[in-house]
Amino acid sequence: MNHLHLHQFNLWAVLVAALIQWVLGALWYSLLFAKPWMALTGHTKGERPKGAAVAMVSSFIGGLILSFILDHVVLWSNAFSYRRGAFIGGICWLGFIAAPLFAQHLYERRSFKLFAINAGYWLVALMISGVVLALWH
Repeated sequence: MNHLHLHQFNLWAVLVAALIQWVLGALWYSLLFAKPWMALTGHTKGERPKGAAVAMVSSFIGGLILSFILDHVVLWSNAFSYRRGAFIGGICWLGFIAAPLFAQHLYERRSFKLFAINAGYWLVALMISGVVLALWH
């Protein structure tokens, strides 16, 4: 049986994956899908919501936690190629992000378009993070 220890993790890869998620989120919600996301969530252009700085720091910390856990899955599955890393990111997205997020959007009566924007971000973020974590070992 293969026992994984903390020293087998590449903490730099975890940090870089979290940073990629954070930057991707900034681009996703401020450039790529800014107009539809703002319209669907009630934000207005140029508005800086209260607590934005705390939300941004929390987003990065969440990315660190997500990347650390995803690194466990990558190691456990012996995913050490870009294809396997992307697959692990995608399958984790399907089970841990898309499925509960879809149900949440239904309960909150939010549009499918908003679900697609939010879930799309997480799909890309997890697949890229899976690749980074798989290749950087």
